[in-house]
Amino acid sequence: MSDIEVIKKEIEEQIAKAEDAKALDDVRVLALGKKGRVTELLKTLGAMPMEERIEFGKKINVVKAELETLIANKKQELETKLLNEKLKKEVIDVTLPCRPEVQGRIHPVSKVYEEIVAIFAEMGFSVAEGPDIEDQFHNFNALNMPPNHPARQMQDTFYINSDATKEFDMDTACVVRTHTSGVQIRTMEKQQPPIRIIAPGRTYRSDYDATHTPMFHQVEGLVIDKKTTMADLKGCLYDFMKAFFEVDDLPVRYRPSYFPFTEPSAEMDIGCLKTKEELKIGAGTDWLEVLGCGMVHPNVLRAGGIDPDEYQGFAFGMGTDRLAMLKYGIPDLRTFFESDIRWIKYYGFTPLDFSSMTSGLSNNGGLAR
Repeated sequence: MSDIEVIKKEIEEQIAKAEDAKALDDVRVLALGKKGRVTELLKTLGAMPMEERIEFGKKINVVKAELETLIANKKQELETKLLNEKLKKEVIDVTLPCRPEVQGRIHPVSKVYEEIVAIFAEMGFSVAEGPDIEDQFHNFNALNMPPNHPARQMQDTFYINSDATKEFDMDTACVVRTHTSGVQIRTMEKQQPPIRIIAPGRTYRSDYDATHTPMFHQVEGLVIDKKTTMADLKGCLYDFMKAFFEVDDLPVRYRPSYFPFTEPSAEMDIGCLKTKEELKIGAGTDWLEVLGCGMVHPNVLRAGGIDPDEYQGFAFGMGTDRLAMLKYGIPDLRTFFESDIRWIKYYGFTPLDFSSMTSGLSNNGGLAR
């Protein structure tokens, strides 16, 4: 047996006996280090005749490659063994109650979402959902927003190429939805009136400051029937605002406005009292705009496959994040998305603080603090 074969066999035995990473690394240095046994053999090639040098050099390189593979496999084996031993020691009994200091919190947006659903469910609304990435028909065209509408400009809307293999085309591109109104169109396409839905979800626009973020949450509502009127819209929203803010004496007013998808359109304000220290919802000397609403435009009904001569309806939309800010006194919208544990401990809710119209929306302890 040649020297190279003897060395290979001895090192293979040492690799197999290595019980931890340090022992394995010692073997690697002994065999392949600067003064390792295989490395020393390579240094003898210079004194050999050309033919012997080529043949012996090949043998050494083969042995070196085989040893490197054995060491790598042994290293993986030792790491897997160490990980398994660590996992066995760190078993957590998930049936144990969590410690108060590490208890999770429900995010204010999730809490407000539950509150909104609870209120509208009591009124007979169901929850409808749709895709975050929307085609332009459902996001714009069907909502009576022509191609030259300002809201469709690229500085306000995030566009996505519908075909990655082709050059970007503004006309065929999809959008990351700018509102959940597309869910209303999809609901009309699938369901004949009467319709009574809310469409909560994430929406996206190119904006960022204390009251705007590129990703935010909205909830929109849609009611379609043969005898739906503006009075029904006003009564529905008035009841919602009183229940949501838990204020019986809540002044409201409606101001004429414009939205492409409703006619007539209005913005709803609620009464409040503003001071330098606080904002109090309820009777006061000031007004606060909270949502937009109106009667569904006949063109929108036609786009959804519903005859506007037979049916009419109303729609509304409000920002979930903004409602959370108003109700729970959160000054900056950007903090909603910063994943700061201190923030969620202060503004979050306990996991058992459920929202319902029977047990109360936020009277089970309110803020976690």
